[in-house]
Amino acid sequence: MLPFVKKAPTFILFVLLFIGSIQTAKSNKPPFKVIAFYTAKNDKAHISYVHEANKWFALMAPRHNFTYDSTANWANLNADFLSHYQVVLFLDTRPEAPEQRKVFEHYMANGGAWMGFHFAGFALTPSAYPQNWDWYHNEFLGSGAYASNTWRPTSAVLRVEDRKHPATKHVPVTFKSSPNEWYRWTNDLRTNPAITILLSIDSTSFPLGTGPKPHEIWHSGYYPVVWTNKNYRMLYVNMGHNDIDYDHKTDKELSFTFGNEVQDKLILDGLRWLGNGKQ
Repeated sequence: MLPFVKKAPTFILFVLLFIGSIQTAKSNKPPFKVIAFYTAKNDKAHISYVHEANKWFALMAPRHNFTYDSTANWANLNADFLSHYQVVLFLDTRPEAPEQRKVFEHYMANGGAWMGFHFAGFALTPSAYPQNWDWYHNEFLGSGAYASNTWRPTSAVLRVEDRKHPATKHVPVTFKSSPNEWYRWTNDLRTNPAITILLSIDSTSFPLGTGPKPHEIWHSGYYPVVWTNKNYRMLYVNMGHNDIDYDHKTDKELSFTFGNEVQDKLILDGLRWLGNGKQ
């Protein structure tokens, strides 16, 4: 028998042990920690989304190596509390107190990570959420104030604008979203060099919305729905508005945000990118 034949089993064993050690190292990687802030008041569609999101993220956490906590106490938006988390989520609103805003700006400027959904980007003057935080709406998000929306919540065909980003490189060029109320903004994100648009509404979606008001149905235009700011570790996701049976006053949930395989993957890949600590 040739010498190398006798040595083959030992070599194979070495390879298997090496592969096993790599897999063990991956499985032993410490999970990153996520904290979600929410308000969940007033709008039933936003309340529905927040409850859904809290259940979904808690379910996904052990499967994707992160921990998930949530709080409706915005006073927790302080330096000591945030020091325990690598990623902050705003599920439906933004901080209102000046000291909380200052803490969040400092957190993001010093390497913190953030993902915001739907109403977290809303600002309209006059309203309960006026545009009174220039850093957040103009510098950080870049979108400025809310300008208009579609109605009712409707699925859209979304187009990937940047296939190199970790959040989008595993999703198809176009896909159908979960139903959502889509926002239009006062600022054109395409003119902001700090903003990278990841997803926009594909033209095949038009007309988008059912009304009944004519301006709630979009027939043309360019509408970014997911983007990031190159100066921060952040993702804004416009999805996060479930459909509710307002017409018959039953308040029954008619649609959900999660459960869409491609959209879920986008959110999870984006979250993992934020949680790995790299810009």
